[in-house]
Amino acid sequence: MNFFRQMFNNNKTKSERSSSKPKPLHPASVLFPSLQENVDYLQEALFHTEDLNQRSITYQLQKGSLVFLDSMCDKAKIHDMILKPLMQGIDGSLEDILVSIRVDKRTQLEQVIHDLIQGYAVLFLEGGTECHVIQVNSTYNRDVNEPQNEKTVRGSHEGFIESLTVNLQLVRKQIQSTNLVVRIYKLGTITQTKTAVVYLNNLANPKLIEEIDRRLLAISADSVVSTNVIEEYIEEKSYSPFPQLLNTERPDKVVNNLLEGRAALFTEGTPSALIMPVTFFAFFQSPDDYYSRTLAGSFIRVLRLLSLVITVGLPAFYIAVVSFHYEVIPAELFYQIKGSVDQIPFPPILETLFMELTIELLREAGMRLPGPIGQTIGIVGGLVIGDAVVKVGLVSYPMIIVVALTAIASFVIPAHEMSASVRLLRFPVMFSAALLGFFGIVLSVTVILIHLCKLKSFGTPYFAPVSPFRWKDWKDTLVRLPFWKLNERPRDAQPQKLVQETESREWQHDNRRRE
Repeated sequence: MNFFRQMFNNNKTKSERSSSKPKPLHPASVLFPSLQENVDYLQEALFHTEDLNQRSITYQLQKGSLVFLDSMCDKAKIHDMILKPLMQGIDGSLEDILVSIRVDKRTQLEQVIHDLIQGYAVLFLEGGTECHVIQVNSTYNRDVNEPQNEKTVRGSHEGFIESLTVNLQLVRKQIQSTNLVVRIYKLGTITQTKTAVVYLNNLANPKLIEEIDRRLLAISADSVVSTNVIEEYIEEKSYSPFPQLLNTERPDKVVNNLLEGRAALFTEGTPSALIMPVTFFAFFQSPDDYYSRTLAGSFIRVLRLLSLVITVGLPAFYIAVVSFHYEVIPAELFYQIKGSVDQIPFPPILETLFMELTIELLREAGMRLPGPIGQTIGIVGGLVIGDAVVKVGLVSYPMIIVVALTAIASFVIPAHEMSASVRLLRFPVMFSAALLGFFGIVLSVTVILIHLCKLKSFGTPYFAPVSPFRWKDWKDTLVRLPFWKLNERPRDAQPQKLVQETESREWQHDNRRRE
């Protein structure tokens, strides 16, 4: 008994130690008159972190101290833009001497701590009532290359990177308008992640911007490090299988959506943007649709929607036919398919589940392994496993064809989030087909359609223009009409200006008059 009492007391002591708060800082927030007191305050506020560096300097016969974080500042900038000009002994204010970099004044130590974390160097002077913060943060940016997940044959080959400043520049480069507005937020009580909401002031609905602002300000979390975290905080139905915000790494895609009255969200450190509001059909549109001619772009878009039907319905259709509805098979194929299926000792649902899960394992293994090895695993694994399971008698030949077509169709969907959702939905449809045949497929598809009709994205009907039905918005949904026919913006975003200026076709009338 004493042993257990001692063990519980030890646990209590450990929990009290772990929950104990650090020693509070000095209550004063204004600068101290002593140089060393200011430096000691910063060291205490940053818990004596070892990457906090201090350099003693002399400026106009005054003793000073330059404080900065090694991990956030560029030492070459500190030497060339701060120390070297100060050592030349030039008379004048600090702003006049350090003309090549940004210099601001601070009187509050709490502001100085925030600047240090952002990558600024702080210059204190003995006896001064204010200090100078100097922008010398280091930047490591990769090239603005085309995103691997959203490649196009024609058009722009630029993609977002992890720098928020560069991403905003890519958008402003294509929309050089005074109406382009950028709102900056700091999300996460610990991470303080810099987040930007971009929209066109003359097109975006003010109610949409107010709703975005309300949802972002309502986020209360320690860590907000990427757009996918923000997405789960601001989307309306987190347990819905369908994504309600469009994630993209292409600047041209963001620009086109901004011109339709939507808004885009960026975060520092994430090479993608979130577009809101969106509809279901937006996930099946690609920039190639607009860079290609009308007929070719429309054909590819219809093919993508057909791939949705194949991915969700083909495995379920196979199960229903083999289990309940042999009569729908043509007589010429009936005996061949039946002879292959009769040799399988398992019911069709288990056969299909085995192959679908095997394909998902190969897909995941190919994504996680390095490029050359991943391709080898996909090819060798598919050929070896596919041939072996048929010879052993675990899977029939028609099942191999069904699984292969389903896997290919799932790759046609351009949006990764929608592709993952569609692959997930085929499993409940398969179970419904195994229980009730064609009636189960119809029942499960009906439930999915009801959910799509009820779903909303920032107040916008998710399944528009099907529900509610809007005939004019079909110009750029299943097919894409010529640009001169797209004289109205989609109504789902409720833009301030519905009619947009399109290229005139008056020259055709002139030619007819001449003829």
